[in-house]
Amino acid sequence: MRIVSIEPLDRKKSRVLTDEGPAFVLCSGELKTYGIEAGGELTEEKYELLMREVFFRRARERMFRLLKASDKTEAELRRKLADGGCPAEAVEAAIAFGKEKRYIDDRRYAQNYVEYHGSTKSRRQLAAELASRGISRELAQECLEETELDERAQIERLLKKRGYDRDQADQKEQQKTMAFLSRRGFSYEAILDIMHKKY
Repeated sequence: MRIVSIEPLDRKKSRVLTDEGPAFVLCSGELKTYGIEAGGELTEEKYELLMREVFFRRARERMFRLLKASDKTEAELRRKLADGGCPAEAVEAAIAFGKEKRYIDDRRYAQNYVEYHGSTKSRRQLAAELASRGISRELAQECLEETELDERAQIERLLKKRGYDRDQADQKEQQKTMAFLSRRGFSYEAILDIMHKKY
């Protein structure tokens, strides 16, 4: 493959673009060490050498740094590694290593997320947030079913926090409160049940 361009990203790093599409990031020293220059040829052997000596190691090290900061889903790691300029092969190798060693475990991530946020968020909200983090609908549903969530108690807490008074609230206040709870993912049935509950 031919090297189309080398675009500096900062003082140390540059993005290398090839005519076959893959772009990757190298440091200035690596460009010199491996003889990478615009208009030059990147042989398959040299690319494989870069993979072994630079990208596989870099992707794994970046994965460890990301996981050290906080637990991540497989999808989040894949995106962050790719955004960091790692070629797809290096990203996949790092992900495979992380899964094999159980550093990456979407089920554990989803279970912990539901357990931690389950007392303050609705089922729908939890499912949407897990989906946005790359957790499959099926896995999210399994984890939600395994955890006991008391949405009615959550609604009670939110109503109390908002200072909602069942006896004094007019229709406008009721509608605003219903819309507020609905945006948080609670079902209308649960909302109506708690809002109109008599003591």
